[in-house]
Amino acid sequence: MTEDWRQGGFGLYIHWPFCEAKCPYCDFNSHVSRTIDQQAWRDAYLLELERGAAETKGRVLNAVFFGGGTPSLMDPEIVADVIAAIYRLWPVANDLEITLEANPGSVEAGRFKGFRDAGVNRVSMGIQALNDTDLRKLGRIHNTTEALAAFDIARSTFDRVSFDLIYGRQNQTLSEWKTELKQALSLAIDHISLYQLTIEQGTAFGDRYAVGKLRGLPDDDLGADMYAATQEICDQMGMPSYEVSNHARDSAQSRHNLIYWRYGDYLGIGPGAHGRLTKGGDRFATECFSNPKRWLDAAVSGSTEKPREQLAKSDQASEFLMMGLRLKEGVDLKRYEALAGSPLSAKKIIRMQDIGMISISGDRLTVTNQGFMVLNAILEELLSD
Repeated sequence: MTEDWRQGGFGLYIHWPFCEAKCPYCDFNSHVSRTIDQQAWRDAYLLELERGAAETKGRVLNAVFFGGGTPSLMDPEIVADVIAAIYRLWPVANDLEITLEANPGSVEAGRFKGFRDAGVNRVSMGIQALNDTDLRKLGRIHNTTEALAAFDIARSTFDRVSFDLIYGRQNQTLSEWKTELKQALSLAIDHISLYQLTIEQGTAFGDRYAVGKLRGLPDDDLGADMYAATQEICDQMGMPSYEVSNHARDSAQSRHNLIYWRYGDYLGIGPGAHGRLTKGGDRFATECFSNPKRWLDAAVSGSTEKPREQLAKSDQASEFLMMGLRLKEGVDLKRYEALAGSPLSAKKIIRMQDIGMISISGDRLTVTNQGFMVLNAILEELLSD
């Protein structure tokens, strides 16, 4: 029987944990450091790639993603060495996608060219807002002029460029967001990620919110209106959503992120990196130690991971549903049943259909536009006992 992960593909995630500054909304594993021994990080990544390749021998690699942190702070020569090792260690897809995340405050023309020459063929830029006031509130170290200049450099260097925007910002009106979104879409090449601001515990914004000092956030109704307007405008401008927060022109979807959402396997390398790995018919959740120094020191002995968790079939089925229903294409109900050992409740499916939350076509279940606005509630209903 074909292993389930093959229906989603195989990817590699490499985490660079350093940023020039920590954004107040960010709960990713990112750190500010005055000095970084880039050669030591190069050597550690190469050791971990060797280890990962030994566990996944012969698998065709579909996508590579340098995330962070701010991977555009890496020396292009280090990225080149890592990519060269990847090509040596795995057979790769003919259309291998290699994405690198970049921030406008840490890039310039020479570095982008260096990344392109190293083998990067897609850049994802964290622009986040198109006005200086909101950029300052978000703790960004670039201004709008710098962001647009960096974007111009990126699109003159790479064929595929994505960028991120955050909406639902403090005191942002629906009209302001519509105007900003249209400006962003007029700039976009083939892909854009649009995230509603969420307040996470353990962040500076989370601390401020807890003591009532983060004012002007949208209420639920305004948030819903912003989401609905986002879908409508993106559809009108030829950039429809293919996932809850991601929009792309035809055939320009992020192949790496599709591996996650289609529940493929992926290796996670670097501090705090997560992975899903199938071995001997069993699937494991992997997680690396998050402290950069601990991870770096442990790479020498190959002990960068916490103990692996073997995932029960029921947990795999739940993860498959939680990831797959984020996609406009939805999920294959037969695949869910094969993982879970039993089908989803027909009663619950009919109830969700009757109120317009989901749609069924053959063996495929998809969430409706209305349903995406309450996706968590749909998942909770479908997965409840």
